[in-house]
Amino acid sequence: MIEFQNVSKVYPNGTRGLNQINLTINEGELVVIVGLSGAGKSTLLRSINRLHDISEGNIVINGQSITTASGSGLRRIRRGIGMIFQSFNLVKRSTVLRNVLSGRVGHHSTLRTVLGLFPAEDTALAMDALERVNIRDKAYSRADQLSGGQQQRVSIARALAQQPQIILADEPVASLDPLTTRQVMDDLQRINRELKITTIINLHFIDLAREYATRIIGLRAGEVVFDGTPAEATDDVFAHIYGRAIHRDEVLGDHPPGDDVISVIPSKPGVAAGGVQ
Repeated sequence: MIEFQNVSKVYPNGTRGLNQINLTINEGELVVIVGLSGAGKSTLLRSINRLHDISEGNIVINGQSITTASGSGLRRIRRGIGMIFQSFNLVKRSTVLRNVLSGRVGHHSTLRTVLGLFPAEDTALAMDALERVNIRDKAYSRADQLSGGQQQRVSIARALAQQPQIILADEPVASLDPLTTRQVMDDLQRINRELKITTIINLHFIDLAREYATRIIGLRAGEVVFDGTPAEATDDVFAHIYGRAIHRDEVLGDHPPGDDVISVIPSKPGVAAGGVQ
């Protein structure tokens, strides 16, 4: 489904965001990417739909290189990739329905979408997407009248309206409270299972990664240092990914009182179970 072939990203200031990444993400997986801030999570995710261009290598989606694609070919590939942002990226003064319909812009001419001339089939798709995330009743409300969790559900519905093969979610629950966080993650998991949409999520909370992922990829300094199942992603493995102990704010769930460190770094971080490299 998605192949990273010797992918590197070097920023203009010389910072290496990704370093020789080789990965294959299969159709229907729910992959969670973990790592410290600056480890390359967002760079990796956003390189899939070319929000970030890579410096070296190739990214292939369903047998087609998005790295070398241009014009209508690039638009066609991107049309199959839905994107969910931490900050929702909604037009706040517009209705929920209009925001969701913006997921259809890649299917129509620029003039038609600017004028808001979406066919009835698109409206039906948008309403179905809102139903899937349980906010169909908010279709004609303004986006800025919704809670943060509801706004994130609108952004999920917008991605669904694209009828994508892939959904990318960049820290989609970072600004949400614990209850709403689980509701949004439940939506993403249900969509992945029911629609078989390949889903790739950057997450901060390690317990959510274990609970929702079918596969966890750990990044450290732009390199893959773990690639395995949630069962293999032990506290020691996470400590190796982070290069330090797990902190309290990296776990969403309840934890006993004490200091901010809730896990110790393993004595031999290079040999922890579950695929640590």
